[in-house]
Amino acid sequence: MALLSLLDVYVSFGGPPVLDHLNLQIEEGERVCLLGRNGAGKTTLMRIAAGEAAPDTGTVTIPDGVCIARLTQEIPEELPGNVREIVTSGVRADDHSEDWEKDLRVDDLIARLGLPEDRTFNALSGGLKRRCLLAKALAAKPGLLLLDEPTNHMDLDSILWMEEFLLEQQIPLLFVTHDRAFLRRMANRIIELDRGKLASWSCDYDTYLVRKEELFVAEERQRAAFDKKLGQEEAWSRRSPGARRTKSNARMEALVKMRAQRGALRSVAGSAKMEISEAERSGVRVVEAENIDFAYPGGTPLIREFSLVLNRGDKVGLIGPNGAGKTTLVKMLLGQLAPTAGVLKFGTKMEVIYFDQMRDQIDDDKTVAENLAGDSDTVTVQGRSRHVISYLQDFLFDPSRARSKAKVLSGGERNRLLLARLFTMPANVLVLDEPTNDLDAETLDVLEDILVDYAGTLIMVSHDRAFLDNVVTSTLVFEGNGVVTEHAGGYTDWRHELARIAVAKRQSALSAPPAAKASGTKGATNPAPVGAKLNNKERKELETLPGKIEQLEAEQAQLSVQLGDPEIYKDGGGQAAAFQKKLHTLEAEHAQAVERWMELDARKDA
Repeated sequence: MALLSLLDVYVSFGGPPVLDHLNLQIEEGERVCLLGRNGAGKTTLMRIAAGEAAPDTGTVTIPDGVCIARLTQEIPEELPGNVREIVTSGVRADDHSEDWEKDLRVDDLIARLGLPEDRTFNALSGGLKRRCLLAKALAAKPGLLLLDEPTNHMDLDSILWMEEFLLEQQIPLLFVTHDRAFLRRMANRIIELDRGKLASWSCDYDTYLVRKEELFVAEERQRAAFDKKLGQEEAWSRRSPGARRTKSNARMEALVKMRAQRGALRSVAGSAKMEISEAERSGVRVVEAENIDFAYPGGTPLIREFSLVLNRGDKVGLIGPNGAGKTTLVKMLLGQLAPTAGVLKFGTKMEVIYFDQMRDQIDDDKTVAENLAGDSDTVTVQGRSRHVISYLQDFLFDPSRARSKAKVLSGGERNRLLLARLFTMPANVLVLDEPTNDLDAETLDVLEDILVDYAGTLIMVSHDRAFLDNVVTSTLVFEGNGVVTEHAGGYTDWRHELARIAVAKRQSALSAPPAAKASGTKGATNPAPVGAKLNNKERKELETLPGKIEQLEAEQAQLSVQLGDPEIYKDGGGQAAAFQKKLHTLEAEHAQAVERWMELDARKDA
């Protein structure tokens, strides 16, 4: 059954159509990812699908009894009420369930999403606010859930948890995301909004990339052949005195039609081009930290005995739960905070640009160009003077968009403007805090390329697993309780390292001599021998265990963050004790799952 149908939908805001007579149908069981450039109209399409806006023309059909809920990209800073009240407000007025059933549903969502039900919304972190609003959307029992950049403001553990939760619930999805790892895991269909038209791809993301490139090459060939034919006909009409005669009328009519067809062709979107203004090279040694600690007055240590040598050209990623101390560590490495113990040494000739510091510096009442260059019409990049409009085109702002007020920009366009500002400032140390939020896939690819080629030093906080894998040379992982460890490579390299360690421990345990059984005791059932082949049930179990392990790790990390919050101890410690008990249970389940995974993994190639 179709959960949502859009037929011949057209939307224009006075210029070229944003949605150009497009059709869309979403069926049961589909998890559809909507791709498209920033400003292409994805949010407009999502609002129409949610019933929050109406198209200029066309029809939107939602079957009776199907509820569509939407988690928006923007998370409000403030909402009245506590978590329970907000989640309860998501229950539909036409929900005829018994009151106790509604209460049970709300209780279950709050528990499953790990939310502090009595905490006010305004006191939550960005990640918990997003979880709270997700719970509110799920309280409506939606037949189709719309998610607009659901991973924004979430740490990695929360993202992994959300992936598992949504897959387990089997809720049909229509979602927009810049997170390619999330996309790869969640989507079973991809639709792309490009220059007002919608294309559908029933495949995974990597296959889509290959097919998209093939389609682009074919379109370019067709365009080139059409332009060649049109040029030949135009040349004939100019040089042939008889072009206006009756017998040539048919050819002239065909030429007029070709001109109209050429004018109607959708223009090929440009490509982003970025370059960083690099300052004079810093010294070889940028920062050296030796056994540093940090704690705010009266608080528990956020960082314990951390050591790091950061050299020129290193590219370091930071990952960990929200509130674990990532921003605190960055500020220490920049000299903005002093450690409470240990030694920090800084190199010479450091020119630092901190991306996060500029997020609030966009003036909505000024144009895009004015935000970049003020009253000037030029900017200096790599020592060269560039016209501001030309420079902004490198960041996919066409001239009309460059002269628009900043308040009309989408989230991704705002981030592109921030990057445009950032890259005019000479720097040999770049600090980027969640730089990928809201950026489209193409801009992400270009940003990746320039950061890989960047000769300076990069410190980056990010939840984007694919971006980390492609850019950083090492990863700092916040393990909890102030422990920060360094690992070579990106996110996937770290996960593989953990798996290798786990396998090594398992092999060591298997090679140890078995403990002698106590006489007279009944022997336990023997497990399958290590060399035995996996049966179908075990193969299925092996496939699901990594996801289960990641979910358990995410839940453990979330509980650890909550246990570090002084608010939970105000009831005399009862809530903290419950959290601690649950944490011990999760740790035991995690150890059991890892052990089982190692056992099955060792036998899979038998």
